[in-house]
Amino acid sequence: MTYYGGKDLAAAFRTVRNNTITIAEEIPESKYDFRAAPDCRTIGQTLVHIAVGPSFQHQIHSNKFDDVTKVNFAPELIQKLTAEEATPRTKAEIVAMLRAEGDQFASFLESLPEAFLAERVTMRPGMDPATKTRFEMLLSPKEHEMHHRAQLMVLQRMIGQVPHLTRQMRERMAQMQAGASQGR
Repeated sequence: MTYYGGKDLAAAFRTVRNNTITIAEEIPESKYDFRAAPDCRTIGQTLVHIAVGPSFQHQIHSNKFDDVTKVNFAPELIQKLTAEEATPRTKAEIVAMLRAEGDQFASFLESLPEAFLAERVTMRPGMDPATKTRFEMLLSPKEHEMHHRAQLMVLQRMIGQVPHLTRQMRERMAQMQAGASQGR
């Protein structure tokens, strides 16, 4: 028995995705074309990139590939994902996409039995380690999303916003300080 299974993966992914959706909702649509530098994604493109990010892992594991060299990533899948990022969308469409894609991937994670998560998948030649468990691979979409969400939080600062998680932390700190000063 493991201590962290498909239901746990799904719950953790949903938490991360919900925080991303909150950011997407708080950023004004007029700022979705903002980019930090000319060769960076816009806020909107970053959100779409996040929305479709789990596609690689979903394709590998829903098709039960045991060797990533058997997966045809290029050019079809990569071109499709690149086209998704480049497609103009409204804020409402992007938020809906984040919700739909997130729900689909979380539902998939939730359905996975422990034995499946323990299976090993062979990586491309030269990769270290040479194999990974499905569990480890299925953690990567959440890690990838958190990486890009950190970028979004910096972008929020650049457009004059304080990210919601920062506001929540400040509120908790203020409550703790108020409680500590009352206890004296």
